[in-house]
Amino acid sequence: MSLSVVHSRALLGLDARAVRVEVHLANGLPSFTLVGLVDTEVKEARERVRSAMANAGLAFPSNQRITVNLAPADLPKDSGRFDLPIALGILAASGQIDGAQLDGWEFAGELSLGGELRPVRGALAMSLALHREAARTGATTARLVLPPVSAEEAALVADAEVYRARHLLDVVAHFLPEAQQHQQPLDDTGWVRLQAAQQGAGPTYPDLADVKGQAAARRALEIAAAGGHSLLMAGPPGSGKSMLAQRFAGLLPPMDTLEALESAAVASLAGRFDLSRWGQRPTCAPHHSASAVALVGGGSPPRPGEISLAHHGVLFLDELPEFPRAALEALREPLESGHIRISRAAMQSEFPARFQLIAAMNPCPCGYLGHPTRPCRDTPDQIARYQGKLSGPLLDRIDLHVEVPALAPDELLDGPPGERSAQVRERVVAARQRAHHRQGHTNQGLSGRALDAHVGAEAAALKFLNTAAARLGWSARSTHRALRVARTIADLAGSETVEVPHIAEAVQYRRVLRP
Repeated sequence: MSLSVVHSRALLGLDARAVRVEVHLANGLPSFTLVGLVDTEVKEARERVRSAMANAGLAFPSNQRITVNLAPADLPKDSGRFDLPIALGILAASGQIDGAQLDGWEFAGELSLGGELRPVRGALAMSLALHREAARTGATTARLVLPPVSAEEAALVADAEVYRARHLLDVVAHFLPEAQQHQQPLDDTGWVRLQAAQQGAGPTYPDLADVKGQAAARRALEIAAAGGHSLLMAGPPGSGKSMLAQRFAGLLPPMDTLEALESAAVASLAGRFDLSRWGQRPTCAPHHSASAVALVGGGSPPRPGEISLAHHGVLFLDELPEFPRAALEALREPLESGHIRISRAAMQSEFPARFQLIAAMNPCPCGYLGHPTRPCRDTPDQIARYQGKLSGPLLDRIDLHVEVPALAPDELLDGPPGERSAQVRERVVAARQRAHHRQGHTNQGLSGRALDAHVGAEAAALKFLNTAAARLGWSARSTHRALRVARTIADLAGSETVEVPHIAEAVQYRRVLRP
């Protein structure tokens, strides 16, 4: 048979689209042509496949005209994931393996020159796409063959039928023609079906008990975790802002299976997935020199940025005013919508970005404005310019602003340890359960009619909020965000209604920096 078809998948954003690898062998001048909107990495597969087949002892049809089409033709293809399906297509077209047996299988893997299989990005996205298609159509899930590491990722999906192969010959041995299968016993040492991976012990996070003092900042972290709110901490150097932020993920409820899969799929797409971190909420902390593309995603083809890698986790931006203004302004829409849509001339990709923003900054360029012992060296104009790097619309979208003052030496050295993360997390989980029972999501997502219907504020509390908003010159967005924070404070207190003390505390969390 001079024509064969092998199935694989190409990545387009977080979606893994089906690809038919069609291989045709014909008489004529010897050539090896790849078509189907392929990138440079895919074109280089010609040399990898030729060398891998030769070094594995397989016959490469070098005296024939080889045409490989990756369909659909308008879907971009990149990376070396198509090496294995191309090699299998050539072997099937030349009659060395049984092409009919390839139906119902999908393959991906990069080949070394010796024939070993190397991991590819997005294996978990491929497995998720197969699972969703099977659930939608009711058909049997296709079997997936992947290299080591990639196969372990794909096996995280429940009911996935994933096989791990270490070498090209491991795959070839399972698709030989029937006559040769009886002559050559199969070598199962490199071919293993993986069972669905199970979560082991719960993930570990740094403990909040390591932080001494800072009662106001710890309270703000608890409120932010309970309601899904964003938080900005302002204080002098060494006051514990970074230490607090690194412990925030440990206050959040444990991830369910769907959240863990979504988070792992984004990490796999970027090549950052680590099986030992399965079920652990990510904390992404990009350097303040990061560009807007690095932060929100982009490139060609589009890749996920830090906000997507922090999906269902924490995005920590230290030294917030030092980030490029364009990068900070790009955060506005994802903070509201929970996703980022990247549009290019040739394609449009959408990535999830439901993260919690934790930011930290100094109050002035030297960092010591308001310090009890060290005087500030900056002029009022310098301080205004420094704080002015953060635009009003961005500050408006950050729910909680809290001051983190410097600790006295005796409080730092002799103070008792703080409350443990596990104790705080119990209250956070209870508050979130109240919110989900009432409205189906966290308080941060309340807006419009849902906010009016579920906030449950007393008349006196609303009157207090109106007075505070008028005196402080708040926008409508700031007022609504303070109301959401008050709803979270009431949930932590176990109150069905939002009362004046809850509003008063929420107002205090928007007075450190005013847009």
